[in-house]
Parts: sequence; C-alpha cells; structure tokens
Amino acid sequence: MATFLYRLGRWSFLRRRLVTLLWVAVLAAVGVLAAKAPAAPDDGFAMPGTEAQKAFDLMDERFPGAMSDGASARLVFVAPSGQKITATEHQQAVEKTVAELAHSDQVVGATSPFKAGAVSQDGTTAYATVNYSVKPGKVSETATETLKDSAQHARDAGLTVDIGGTALMEMGEAGGSAEAIGMAISAVVLVITFGSLLAAGLPLLTALIGVGLGIGLITALGSTLGLSTTTSTLAMMLGLAVGIDYALFIVSRYRAELLDGHEPKEAAGRAVGTAGSAVVFAGLTVIIALAGLSVVGIPILAKMGMAAAGTVVIAVVVALTFVPALLGFLGRRALSRKDRKASKGGHAAGAAGGDRPNGGTRWARFVLRRPVAVLVLGVVGLGVLALPALDLRLGLPGDEAKPTSTTQRRAYDHLSEGFGPGFNGPLTVLVDAKGAADPKAAAQKVGDTVKALPGVVAVTPAVFNQAGDTAMVTAMPATGPSDAATTDLVHAIRDKADGLKSETGATVLVSGATAMNIDVSQKLNDALLPYLAVVVGLAVLLLLVVFRSILVPIKAAVGFLLSVVAALGAVVAVFQWGWLAELIGVEQTGPVMSMMPIFMIGVVFGLAMDYEVFLVTRIREAFVHGEEPGEAVVTGFRYNARVVTAAALIMISVFAGFIGMSEPMIKMMGLGLAAAVAFDAFVVRMAIVPAVLVLLGRRAWWLPAKLEKIIPDVDVEGAKLQTAAPAPVTGADGPEAESPRHSVGV
Repeated sequence: MATFLYRLGRWSFLRRRLVTLLWVAVLAAVGVLAAKAPAAPDDGFAMPGTEAQKAFDLMDERFPGAMSDGASARLVFVAPSGQKITATEHQQAVEKTVAELAHSDQVVGATSPFKAGAVSQDGTTAYATVNYSVKPGKVSETATETLKDSAQHARDAGLTVDIGGTALMEMGEAGGSAEAIGMAISAVVLVITFGSLLAAGLPLLTALIGVGLGIGLITALGSTLGLSTTTSTLAMMLGLAVGIDYALFIVSRYRAELLDGHEPKEAAGRAVGTAGSAVVFAGLTVIIALAGLSVVGIPILAKMGMAAAGTVVIAVVVALTFVPALLGFLGRRALSRKDRKASKGGHAAGAAGGDRPNGGTRWARFVLRRPVAVLVLGVVGLGVLALPALDLRLGLPGDEAKPTSTTQRRAYDHLSEGFGPGFNGPLTVLVDAKGAADPKAAAQKVGDTVKALPGVVAVTPAVFNQAGDTAMVTAMPATGPSDAATTDLVHAIRDKADGLKSETGATVLVSGATAMNIDVSQKLNDALLPYLAVVVGLAVLLLLVVFRSILVPIKAAVGFLLSVVAALGAVVAVFQWGWLAELIGVEQTGPVMSMMPIFMIGVVFGLAMDYEVFLVTRIREAFVHGEEPGEAVVTGFRYNARVVTAAALIMISVFAGFIGMSEPMIKMMGLGLAAAVAFDAFVVRMAIVPAVLVLLGRRAWWLPAKLEKIIPDVDVEGAKLQTAAPAPVTGADGPEAESPRHSVGV
C-alpha cells in the first residue's frame, strides 16, 4: 500500500493543476446538484420496536387527524400576586388570547382553560393547550410569531405568561458560531505549529472543501435516501475534525521529508506513502465507528452515522490527492522561513535539524526512565475521574433542564407549582378495546387499575375514538418526567397490561412524550454493549493488520475505554451531581442525555484511533527500520508528538466552544467530547501508550507465526519505500511522469 500511495502522492504533486481542476469541477457539480435537489424530508424521529412508538402508530390509525406526534404549545397564565386567574378581567384576557391563537396559521385546536378545567386548585394558574398540524421543529415563523405576540397581549393585561411545549423547538443545523470559533482557533494552533501561514491554511482549506462536498452530497441525495437536514450535523462536526487532522499529518510529514533533504516531489510522495497509509487506516476506524451506529436500531442515528462516514471517506481521498496537489503549488514555502534557511545547507543540515531534541523527545525520554510511575499515575488518575460514572443515570432532559431565563423553563416551573411536578410529564394510556366484549367497561377498568397504583395523583376519564373501539386515558404522575419514580411507574403500568388483557380482552399500551423518552433511553442503554463490541472488535482486527501485533491493538482499545469512561465521569459529576455546575452555567442537575454514551463512543473512538495510528505507526516505522524499542518511541514522539498535540488542541477548543451555549444538552456534549479528547490525547496516547510500549519492549510487536502468514503486510510504515527507487516521470508539471496505478506493496 505504501508504494501505491507514494506513487499517488507523487503523481498528484506533479499533476497539481489537473488534480486541482478535477476537485473544483467535482465541488461545482455537487453544488449544482444540491441546489436543484428537492427539499429534504422530515426527520420522523421513529423508535421502531418500542411500546410508545407502537401506541403512537395506533393512535394515528384510530384517531385520524389527531396528529399524535404533532407540535403543541402550552400557554401558562399566572395571576398577579394575591389575585385569582378566574377574576373577570383576567379571564377575559386569557379568553381573548386563546381566541387569537385558535384562528392562526397551522393551528388545529386551542381550548380555553376555563372550558377544559385547566385551572389550578388555588385559582392562581391556568394553561391553554394549542395543537399544530405540523411536527415539532416545522412550525412556521409566522405561527411562532403569532404565538409570542398573543402571549405578549396577555402580559400587557397584567398577567404572567410563559410558553412551554414543542412548538418553540428549533431544529439544529450544521454551521454557526461554534464552527466559526472552532475554525478560528484551529487557524491559530496551525500557525503556531507550522510557523507558516501558507502551511497552516492548507489543512483548513482542504477540510472545508471536503465538508462542502459531504454536505452537498447529503443535500443532493436527501430526498432519494431519506436524509433530513439534521443528518448533516454529525457529518459537519466530524468532517471538519478529521479533514483538518488528515491534512495536518500529511503536511507535517511533507515538511519533515523536506528537512531530511528530499526534493519537494519526492517529499510529497513519501509523505503520502507513509502518513497517507496511516490516514487510510485511521479513516477506516472512524468509518467503522460511524457505520456501527446502525446496530443501535434508531433510524435517525443510523442515517447520521452513514452520512458522516461518507464525509470521512471524502476527507481521506482529499488528503491523499488534493493535499499533495496543493503542496505542489507551495513547494518549499510549506516550511517556515527559519526552516527554509536551515534546509539550504543540504541533506546533512536538514537531517541534523530534524534530529534536534524537542518537547516530544524530552517527554519520551522521561517516560523511558519512569514507565511504571507514568503508567500507574495515568491509569489511576483516569480511574478516579471515572468513579462518578458508576452513578450514571440516563434520560432525555426536557424543559426542566433549560436555563431559567427561557420561557419554556418558566412555564415548566409554573405548571409544577400550580398542578404538581408530574403534570409536566403526563402518561397516555391507550386502550385497544377491539377484542373486548364491553369497550367502555374495559376502559373504566384500566383507568381504575392505573389510578390505584402508587405514584399516580389523577386519571382523566377515557376518551374514545369515533368507532368506539379505542380509548385514551391520561395519568398524572406524582413526580417529574425525568424522575426515576416516573420510570418505575411506567413499568408498573405495563406490568399490569397482561392481567388487564386476560380480564377485559383489551390491549393496554403506555405512550406520551415521557414514556417515549423512557423507551428511547432504555433502547440506547440496551444497544450500548453490542455497539461497543462491534466497533471495538472490528477496530482491533483492523489495527492487528496495521501494526502486525496482538498487544498494541488491545492496548489501544483499553486506553480508549479508559478515556471515555473518565469523560462520562466528568459529565456525571457536573450535570448529575452539580459539581462546578454554576461555573459553566448549568442551572438544573438531572439525568445524562441518553444518547451521550453512544454519541461519545462514536465521535471519540474515531479521533482516538486517529491519534493512535498516527503516533504508533511512526514508532513502528522507526522500529522496523532497525531502532531499539525504546529509541523507536523517542523517534515517534520527536516527529509526531507536536502534531498530535496540535490536532488534539484543535478538537478540544472546538468542542469546548459548545460549553458556552445556552442549551444544556449542547453544553453536555461540549464538555463530554472536550474532556474525552483531552484524556485520550494527553493521558492515554501521550503517557500510557509510550509507557506500555517501553515496558513491553520487543514483545509489543510480537505476532504468532501462524498469524504472520495469514495477515497481509500492508506496509503502513513504508519499509518498501526505503529500497524502491523512484520511477522516471515526465509531464507538463515537471520533467518526470508516472502513474499511480501500479503498486509494489499490498
């Protein structure tokens, strides 16, 4: 493989104008296709196989037009202190507001709280429910403004009015301030790393082009493959991350080859042949992690994973072809002025400069002297940080987790104070009485049974469909939607279902937003271990081929698990326990977002394996070329520690930027991902990995003889490049020409 990639990199360098033109043409074509593509479909956050989803589907069938998963808003009206909401002037203001909304755009129903009995016992609080004909996130700007204006009219009349529900939900889109801040920080880190504006700009340019292609293809294929606008979120995040990383490593290796005295075209070929091989296998590990999201069983996650995997493929191809082509335009200007002057002294001077001790060399020699202490300190430190993860409680936080400055959070608090905490998370009990002899008696029995359960404060009378064979009963829990007692109550109702079916002939299903959140959390929790087994198992096999070692891939996987569990511990400590919560603006503790563990594994695994492959392949390269195991570690760190550090700092800065967002779930993702990358890059890859390799010595690279014969030699370290002479080349962009079609290595 190294020989093929060497030829590809050299060819791209020499044919730089052709390669650049081809990439520009592809980008333009994809842009045209994306512009002409039909609108992307709705997300349809379906949860196949869950009881809540089954109930939603049945409601849509038996209650046509009810839009069970449609957007809704709750306007909460609170009277001034010492007054009642039922006072004539306040009641008139509420009625006027509801009447305005009833005839507004996309609204299918708005009921007065005084007709629906939605007034608190103390008479201070009332709420009106407004139902929309579209799903959450699809409420038009006109309808949203009408909702806000109507609430303001009631405020002008002296009432406190806040809005809850899903009508104000905004769908996240790729792009925005976080990405802009991340790109700015990346530029600063790259300039410091390379000491050259041109070299620093190249990874940013190629990463943006790769992401542009990926997002363009997602948009162009959206209607055909059912890819929604939110599908591109993960593709944007990871596309930028790996796009910068892959270009960064190839440019760094190109600069090192120039300093070793090679001509620019030879340096480009060797950079792609060595660092490019690492890019290919690092990309494959990321693709495995993303494609593995399909085993979770949640369609939107599977689509996001596959779309992001496609963007990573593009990033790899860009790094292998477009990066060396752009290096052809830069030539020696990819070096800083200081390095260009030093390299004029010839090969010896360049080599001597490359061999000078740097921070990576000094750190590696420190680990070489104290491997046991570094290993124990790293493992124990991560273990201590991981302890809070033992108390991990998963859920899907709702309005209760939002800042108190938001109207959604204030509406939630008003309802909790006026009607009890469980009012914000009602349970919809669906009674399918088609098989019952007396549907009304069956629904009554179900209602009585649910009402008798501990933790239920109220049960509404059954509401039947037009056919009279299906009923909905609403149960109000005594606890909030994210409370563990509410989860226990949902399970308790479902445990009664079999007995009720035997007794009445009716099928009982529990649904509603609260039950759906519980089912999603359970499904994600159940999928966590299978997902880990698939992703880590396949990655270990791939790394077995890359490193031709059994212990190194196992060490890589164990180190990744340590960093992820430690990061989860940090998330639990802050968002669940409340440690340092005020420092980052977390106003309400609660369960950790149920998607967080799987999301962290998918994103961080890819980045962790990037750092592992880039760092350890350089160590193995030195070992294969004759260095002793300890000195090979020093050599790997001399050349790649600075670049891995830069790549990690870029990602940490990007993810940490999300901590400043107001949305708690975004804060959680930012903190978790930033912590995971920091732990993995600086504790696992920079400390534990070299310590383990030093302690293992030559045994680190041991492979049984039988496997030695079976496993193909992909020559990631570029051993064949040391003996293969460059082929003669002629062409428009140089005196030589060659084709990348033939490869000596596999």
